[in-house]
Amino acid sequence: MTDRGDSPEPPFAELLPLAPQGGAREAVGGPWTARALDHLLRYLPVLLMGALAALSWWLVKNTPVPGDTKAAQALRHEPDYTMRGFSVVSYTPSGALRSRLEGDVMQHYPDTDTIEVEGVRLRAVDETGRVTLGSAQRALSNGDATQVRLTGGARVIREPGPGEGPSARLEIRGEFLELFTETERVRSHLPVTLFTGRGEMRAGSLDYSHLDRIGQLSGRVSGELLATPQAAP
Repeated sequence: MTDRGDSPEPPFAELLPLAPQGGAREAVGGPWTARALDHLLRYLPVLLMGALAALSWWLVKNTPVPGDTKAAQALRHEPDYTMRGFSVVSYTPSGALRSRLEGDVMQHYPDTDTIEVEGVRLRAVDETGRVTLGSAQRALSNGDATQVRLTGGARVIREPGPGEGPSARLEIRGEFLELFTETERVRSHLPVTLFTGRGEMRAGSLDYSHLDRIGQLSGRVSGELLATPQAAP
């Protein structure tokens, strides 16, 4: 780890705008796009919040408390706790799996109160039995798990629910995905690709608010969509 001294760069500094100021923003808000984004991302922030909150609670209970001498020293951007090959599992009151968060290496940084996970993998199941999968080379979360960044080959997959066909599978891929669990918002200032049973769409950026039910694909937007069986001649 590189020592950044006593003034580390804020890990959650404000991102660049989703599109250059004054530049064109092409919004896609058609029925199919809105439904696809809503179905894929509806429960993702809530599920991530639960999994990462469990991890944060575990850290608080198990991280050694530094002595008075160390506490008096200026904090450096160095991890105070490291876990390798960890797994955090949460269950419903009935004992069914709710979420499983796994990673190759996890480190907690006390100076910024952030958690970094290398090789992060998530599996979550909602109340209907539908599975959401997530993975990335790296995840960065603030201390209360209200802001989570997935970077490096980030993938979020919404598997078909009980009784649904393969066409109900939805997936988002990108090098960067940022999730705000309290406001249920997902955004990326980098290109993303959205896959569904009806085809795929590519965009220069993504901004989705579940509370407002508004999804926006901006920048260079393109894709190939198949006609639904009902619309076929």
